[in-house]
Amino acid sequence: MKLKVRTLYIEAGGRPIVVLNKEDAKSLGIHAVDRIEIKYKDKRLVAITNISTIFPEGYIGLYKEVCEQLKVSAGEEVDVKAAHRPASTRYIQAKIHGKRLLEHEIKTIIRDVVERRISDIELSAFVTALYIHGSSMNEKEALTKAMVETGKKLNIKKKPILDKHSIGGIPGDKTTIVLVPIVAAAGYTIPKTSSRAITSPAGTADRMEVLCPVNLSLEEIKEVISKVNACIVWGGALDLAPADDLFIQVEYPLAIDPLLLPSIISKKKAMGADYVVIDIPTGREAKIKTIDEAHELAKEFIELGKRLGMNIQCAITFGEQPLGYAIGPALEAKEALLTLMGKGPEDLEEKAINLAGILFEMVGESNGKKKAREILRKGLAERKLREIIEAQGGNPKIKIEDIPIGREKAIITAAKEGRIVWINNRDIAHLARTAGAPKDKGAGILLNVKLGDYVKKGDKLFTIYAERLTKLEEAIKLTEQLEVIGISKDIRDLMLIERIPTEKIHEKTFILER
Repeated sequence: MKLKVRTLYIEAGGRPIVVLNKEDAKSLGIHAVDRIEIKYKDKRLVAITNISTIFPEGYIGLYKEVCEQLKVSAGEEVDVKAAHRPASTRYIQAKIHGKRLLEHEIKTIIRDVVERRISDIELSAFVTALYIHGSSMNEKEALTKAMVETGKKLNIKKKPILDKHSIGGIPGDKTTIVLVPIVAAAGYTIPKTSSRAITSPAGTADRMEVLCPVNLSLEEIKEVISKVNACIVWGGALDLAPADDLFIQVEYPLAIDPLLLPSIISKKKAMGADYVVIDIPTGREAKIKTIDEAHELAKEFIELGKRLGMNIQCAITFGEQPLGYAIGPALEAKEALLTLMGKGPEDLEEKAINLAGILFEMVGESNGKKKAREILRKGLAERKLREIIEAQGGNPKIKIEDIPIGREKAIITAAKEGRIVWINNRDIAHLARTAGAPKDKGAGILLNVKLGDYVKKGDKLFTIYAERLTKLEEAIKLTEQLEVIGISKDIRDLMLIERIPTEKIHEKTFILER
């Protein structure tokens, strides 16, 4: 069937989508979300259809992505016919029924995901099937390899390449900004790609962006690494394991994360990492709740790494409270810089030198933690971070006072005397996001207390910072509904934690970090 083109100037996030009149669709024998093949000159494209009763007959409406791929203009004619369903849909159906998929089947699915041949419904079905039925280690390996093969790779010649990743789950984890310069100052190559916040108040890229640009191309990253042995950049624009970004679009609204291991390891493999330390924060309000869960996850990371020729070790870290005192991009950037200057919180410093120490020992150094501490204490790591900042286009002489934070603020005080017995990670994150983080870089929370501290009635617990008064007011209102910090003077107070039903908010927040 020949149809005339109408350009719709609508973007679909890379998906090839078209609009047909209902009668034209009937003539082609297709329904909504079926596929059609469009031919224009020597180009062919398979697209997914939307059907309308008011769209004119004899025309095909092309979304922006389709116009760009076919290089076709309004008014020109294209040939249209019904297209066969891709083989990947059969494999997705097999997974829905609980079957284990073979390597070539998984490769076909991932290729079709990246080339946008799979509809949103089919993609959601695949992710849900993985969540319900799980995946074997063979499937995880195949998923990881396919995700690497369908994306770009960094290909750095400097070896060995070291890397670090945290699975996330606790607010304020700015370890990367402290660890990367420690490792690079020792002469090792550590190209760190990081995410922006998905469900947290700040991702590493959000924090680092306060100090310098993070949206670098692969070529720019190579140039930075050639100068300073390291980078801390946003990975979202690099097209590394691009299938993962499409999976995340499904995982987030469904609040499931069945592709955690392939997602993380595929991006490390694409960066050429030889040695990787995986940080697994563990605690009641973290992503991983128990030590047993952490051990099982660590075993899987190590096994998957072996299958891909990578040396992986895992660190199970304390996740019962935020790391450091600052939560929110600008506040965390300040705290990371203070730590490199020797003036930061002890828990952040210890975590960074422990993880850096593991990396050093993985490549044959003895007493890695001692080496990491010496590099930090001598100011070599601070100097290296400033080199990284300059290489990425920032101001290497930036001072703590140069980093602006939200002008609007509110101090939250203790309602009674006692010891701090819990700090709710999820509530703290919820509060910081309500104040405007991470979109508003200066928004967030600055804690005054940590677990075990003793406070009197009226003492400061934390300060909320916001860039807009309306956001601050929303956050203050939320503190009245949440019990963010637990205070107890007597062990008997802890015997009854809460009575149900209650007027307090109890939302189970989904944590998704990359």
